[in-house]
Amino acid sequence: MIELVAAASGNEVVLKDGWGKLLRVALKELLLSERARVIPDGPGPGGDDDRDPAGVVLAQLSNEQRTAVLDRAGHVREVLTGYRSGSAELRAQGEPRPPYLPDRPLYERYAGKATELGVTRRTIQRWVRDYQRDGDAGLVGSRAPRPTVTKVDPRWVETALEVMVEHTGESKPSRTAVIERAQARVIARFGPDVVAQPSRATAFRVLADLERRHPLFRLSTKRNRDIADRPEGAYGKLRPTRPGEYLLMDSTRLDVFGFDPLTLRWVQAELSIGMDWYTRCVTGLRITPVSTKSVDVAAVLFQSFRPRRAGRDWPRLAVWPEHGIPRTVLVDVEAVQGPGLAWPPVVPETLVVDHGKVYVSEHLTSVCQRMGISIQPARLRTGRDKGPVERFFRTVREDLLQVLPGYKGPDIHSRGENPQADAFFFLDELEAIITEWVATVYHHRPHTGLVDPGLPGLRLSPAAMFEHGLARSGYIHAPRDPDLAFEFLKTEWRTIQHYGIEIGRRRYNGPALAPYRTASSPYRGPVRNGWPFQVDPDDITRVFFRDPAERRWHTLKWEHAAAASMPLSEDALTFARTLAAAKYRYPDDRIAVADLLQRWNLGLGTTLAERRMALRISREQAAITVPDTDEPPVSALASVHAALGQPTVGVAEPEQPERDQPAPRTDEVGDDDAADCEEVDEDEFYADALEDV
Repeated sequence: MIELVAAASGNEVVLKDGWGKLLRVALKELLLSERARVIPDGPGPGGDDDRDPAGVVLAQLSNEQRTAVLDRAGHVREVLTGYRSGSAELRAQGEPRPPYLPDRPLYERYAGKATELGVTRRTIQRWVRDYQRDGDAGLVGSRAPRPTVTKVDPRWVETALEVMVEHTGESKPSRTAVIERAQARVIARFGPDVVAQPSRATAFRVLADLERRHPLFRLSTKRNRDIADRPEGAYGKLRPTRPGEYLLMDSTRLDVFGFDPLTLRWVQAELSIGMDWYTRCVTGLRITPVSTKSVDVAAVLFQSFRPRRAGRDWPRLAVWPEHGIPRTVLVDVEAVQGPGLAWPPVVPETLVVDHGKVYVSEHLTSVCQRMGISIQPARLRTGRDKGPVERFFRTVREDLLQVLPGYKGPDIHSRGENPQADAFFFLDELEAIITEWVATVYHHRPHTGLVDPGLPGLRLSPAAMFEHGLARSGYIHAPRDPDLAFEFLKTEWRTIQHYGIEIGRRRYNGPALAPYRTASSPYRGPVRNGWPFQVDPDDITRVFFRDPAERRWHTLKWEHAAAASMPLSEDALTFARTLAAAKYRYPDDRIAVADLLQRWNLGLGTTLAERRMALRISREQAAITVPDTDEPPVSALASVHAALGQPTVGVAEPEQPERDQPAPRTDEVGDDDAADCEEVDEDEFYADALEDV
């Protein structure tokens, strides 16, 4: 150990240790090396001081203790200066008192204060020394930090913590079980009578202290696993800087029952949404029965490019203008052609999804690759990576779903006696209600998480944040291709035969295939000499083919499409074939579809698979709205009307359902049947209709 500096010359110094040995080192090495340490010479704390800062010491005192310390500090200042405040400018009345006049010897002032307070003179000297060294904090005395665990053998404590960690992924044990297992493990590991076993009360106190390090008993098991999976280092976070930079997508099981229009039974539904992280604006929304499919996720992503139309009776603040028109410069929203949009269009750059199979499917990944969208998977079982979406699901439950009939609560412990009896909303009605609530309420309510660092006191809503983001980054134009919907459908590669193409044992044909029946395919797809066809799994009565020469889309009809009076899903056809195979010796798809539709019309679809297919078919709105590929007739052309002197007939807008007061759907009776139903008791009629069969 070096005791002194013997000599210094230029950039070098000569050091001398206790044995007289000399050492020449550079001045930079002496000042910056970790081997050297500068010992402070004077008042103030040093680098190796084991005392806590004054603020930490004083903050641990109660009000009574702090008052006593301040009073003691006043006595010390009176001994040193003659004034309780320590300054003659702030003297109190009667100061300085005769025993503490500044011209009196210090030992006499010590004696006078000791007599006044009833302590020894040595105590007063110790107070003065501590005050001169640490100020008011020096008069507190030694306050050693209390131990976090009681006086128990550390080996027993570590073993108990080890047992608690092992139960992270298991069911929650009792404290007694953990104590008994820890005691048995200590005996097996160290031998009997080697480690002292704490008493039962002491062991419970030890577990209470260890609960802060590794929660196990107080919180739910799911919450405990979430805390255990927290990263050890500093938390990281994606920080969006503009609209469309990150699009969050997730699905959740709704806490409300929907209604099955075919079997008159409740059914569980899932909500899938897309949310722009920067603005918290919902850019896509879809409700599906039982579970979500990849085509539903693709439909939600498609809605960010092509938002839904707003309702005609929506308030002005909920209606967004057509894409490309800034909302803030519009004088009248109704001046825009059409009813407007339900939410703003957003072009996503990165998609943040979890590891669900519908989000990592080939369908969605291929769509994102085609549209130039990056995919950022969230960490496994880490909901905080999509925190805004998870918070939105809670907001929907607390602000909307819990006031609807059929609300079943977030878990089985919160469920009522018979929530199915109140489930009178169909899935399309639930989707319309949530869509309107998002557009009219959620997008225009200030969020605590939406702040501008430059204006921290400004509370912003998602709609206001979208306008703020456009002002910062400019408008990102969405693709205006009218055939954009075909990009989000599933692609199947098939060869073109003389009868057309075959997909899933279904044959499709159309005039557009005529030039290519004997031609070689220019594509290098997974099928040799194969051609790409776009398929909608929710409507297999048709597929779509793009003519490589004309670059136009054409519709190919299924040969048995006439047997289905409505869109038919792929799952429904598979189930129909299974039923027909058990009933007929030589079934075909036409017979299978006819029998399936008859079975559903009779209300015999009682299994979970049948209800799911029927609900998907009964949806009033398709997952992805595909543009019409058929050529309009000549009589519909504007030039023909002009030549004949007739007014041009435009395309009528579809009527929007009234959604001001969404009410549970009941049996609708026409005007012609009103007189026949006047004497029917509704309670007796629906008592049998709503009964579970």
